[in-house]
Amino acid sequence: MTIFSILGLAGAMLLLAITPGPGVFATVARALASGFKHASLVVAGIVVGDLIFLLLAIYGLSAMADVLGSFFTVVKYLGGTYLIWIGYKIWTAEPNKTVIEGVKELSWKSNFFSGLAITLGNPKVILFYLGFLPTFVNLSALSTFDVVIIAIVVSVVLGGVMLGYAYSATRAKQLFKSEKTERKMNRIAGGVMMTTGTVLIAKA
Repeated sequence: MTIFSILGLAGAMLLLAITPGPGVFATVARALASGFKHASLVVAGIVVGDLIFLLLAIYGLSAMADVLGSFFTVVKYLGGTYLIWIGYKIWTAEPNKTVIEGVKELSWKSNFFSGLAITLGNPKVILFYLGFLPTFVNLSALSTFDVVIIAIVVSVVLGGVMLGYAYSATRAKQLFKSEKTERKMNRIAGGVMMTTGTVLIAKA
């Protein structure tokens, strides 16, 4: 890989990452409901899911998208149901009268796996990488070092953009301290999360 192909890949990933989608909506929802720390774990799950599909694409395992078609359908239903459940938890959470801390019931595992479910529930991601990467690199001529560089670029750009969304949403929430406003924010965040889950199931 050359520095130009790396920069081109990073630029294209940036444009992809900033485009609003299920991952962005889920990240913003968690940031509004429980703050940056919780949202960052959702981002971690999203990035890991992307890396899994990226590696599948790089190592020529595109056939798995067809072989595991039914598996991806199951993941979509489970992931969508999981996101709806989390959204419900956020929606029904009682406001904290003193400090905005979000929904404490949701562990780091719940946040991480919700992010992972969003990506793994969308097999189009692997198809995207299969069509996207050859524009910048020759998949058949990649060395291990090249693969590591690509993985780092995807992780840094995708993770950075998602964390930027999470940080912005968290900062926005700090402007609203009243119990009434927090209840509204929780319902907006919960509604977005449940909508994301519903869309995921509808596309299964």
